[in-house]
Amino acid sequence: MVSAKAARGGSTIGELRQSGAMKLLFPRPDPALLQAIVINSAGGITGGDSFALTARAEAQAALSLTTQAAERAYRAQPGQVAALRNTLTVDTGATLHWLPQETILYDGCALRRHLTVDLAQDASLLLVEPLVFGRAAMGEALRHAYFRDRIEVNRAGQPLFHDAMTLSGDVTAHLAAPHIAAGAGALATLIYVAPDAEARLPRLRAQLPDSAGASLIGPDLLVARILAADSFDLRQSLVPILGALSGDTLPRSWMT
Repeated sequence: MVSAKAARGGSTIGELRQSGAMKLLFPRPDPALLQAIVINSAGGITGGDSFALTARAEAQAALSLTTQAAERAYRAQPGQVAALRNTLTVDTGATLHWLPQETILYDGCALRRHLTVDLAQDASLLLVEPLVFGRAAMGEALRHAYFRDRIEVNRAGQPLFHDAMTLSGDVTAHLAAPHIAAGAGALATLIYVAPDAEARLPRLRAQLPDSAGASLIGPDLLVARILAADSFDLRQSLVPILGALSGDTLPRSWMT
């Protein structure tokens, strides 16, 4: 569990508790934005694993969370499913950036992932979830995999954006269908909640590749979905977009 609190005109650590393989590092002090890097010292996730992260940006604070590198969902034993639960809270006047690097699904993986975000009425959020369907450089295909993902963003106790996806079996064949992903090997979901969301839309659309789209689905809610051939192409799109939306505070681990 980690929280950021407003202090001395900026943000600092409010509370920190950690155990098991999931650790947090704070790379450098920033007077305006508390940055934390999530490290999975187990090196990945496999069937039977259970990870949970709880983070809070307290009133008027700013918190940015990323990962040290791509997360890996490895082959699981039959009947074993890994669980990953992330719970974020953004209090009044606060800002939270949820910027994990890619989750790579390996053939044979079994993973349930659930992200819940609770926003105060005037809170701001930048969220991205990049996903890679196998290692393209290794010629890997997802012929036997299971992945269930759910994103829930609520504001003042009311649903703001809910999204769910389940992939099972021959995922590569499923994604090859023209009306689903046309063979894309990577996907990202991006959510931006802030008063300037509408003003950001034209520039965001100009930065997107042809295999992506963005919509304003509320006066301050912008959502984009990006399909790409592989993780390299996905990152080529995401880095400039996230840099702009984060106010040029994109964590350094994204640049390596």
